[in-house]
Amino acid sequence: MPDLTPQQIKELQNLLLVRRTELEELMINAEAGSKPVSLDQPIGRLSRMDALQQQSMSQASQRVAAQRLEQVKAALHRINSGGYGFCVGCEDEIEFARLQAQPEAPFCIDCQGEREKRS
Repeated sequence: MPDLTPQQIKELQNLLLVRRTELEELMINAEAGSKPVSLDQPIGRLSRMDALQQQSMSQASQRVAAQRLEQVKAALHRINSGGYGFCVGCEDEIEFARLQAQPEAPFCIDCQGEREKRS
């Protein structure tokens, strides 16, 4: 384990559990908005276009939430396996402040920066 105290790990684990619940609820809500738009409804062309745009945004939101949920689950797994708090890229410790801001972060700030440059 990194230099995180048991209390810090518990705090971060609680943040992850709350975030997991929030993301699961977000996915349920986004699923309702991503249902196919019925072309048989007697609505105007602009209303149909608006419905299709809303559907597309709901689907995108659902994809992002699913990705973040997987990161949260992976972080919870790392807590249980003893690998939490270490960068999966360089294996250095991840700063506590970064983990407080984004407890599911798998990379230290330097590795995350490098990944974003390549994207």
